[in-house]
Amino acid sequence: MLGAAITEAGARQCGMPTPPHRPPSALAPGDAEILQLQQQLDRLPQPLQPLDISALDGFLCGVLLQPDTIDDERVMRWVLDVEGQDPPRHVDVAPLRALVLRRKAQLADAIRARQWFDPWVFELDEDATPSEAVLPWVAGFAAAMDRFPALLRIDDTRLLEPLALLYMHFDPADLEDADALCQLIDTLEPPRDLGEAVQDMVRSLMLMADVVQPAGAPPTKLPARPPRTRGRR
Repeated sequence: MLGAAITEAGARQCGMPTPPHRPPSALAPGDAEILQLQQQLDRLPQPLQPLDISALDGFLCGVLLQPDTIDDERVMRWVLDVEGQDPPRHVDVAPLRALVLRRKAQLADAIRARQWFDPWVFELDEDATPSEAVLPWVAGFAAAMDRFPALLRIDDTRLLEPLALLYMHFDPADLEDADALCQLIDTLEPPRDLGEAVQDMVRSLMLMADVVQPAGAPPTKLPARPPRTRGRR
């Protein structure tokens, strides 16, 4: 449908150095699992370049929206390294794998039930725009489209709007070969704040799920409750 052009931006973003992670004191009590997962990612040795915690969350959502089930081992390959390198034999990735698959199951349940969930998106400094804050998450989603492009090959115009809600956060130059998507993005107003950006992200996922996984699911409506944003990192 949209071709590979719109996935390249996500692959580049996920391969870039990630910003410093938040200290434990900045985490809310409910974020202990995020901290545990981040610690596991940080322990992976070079030359592995694992996904950032926010990109990981977007990546898993992109995986779950594929028309066919993706094997967990294929998913983990790209979580552990943006280039798909195998970890050294002496590295035990079982604890990390368990945490990743736990989050994947949580996201799968929310998408299947069309229920609100809190994406792992973090506030940045006061001068950061909403797009800058959600870009790591969206880059992770786009990286999933790059590795598993079946969703983008579906010829259904209903996918354009939700994809535009996500890809509007990229530099337009990265979307130069996706004319229909760019035209739609040009009609969209940027989110006024981070809460609105996150709400649009979740809504876009549910709209795509309506197309890809429609069985027994009612049409998606805008999430009823405001999103919870996490502390600065």
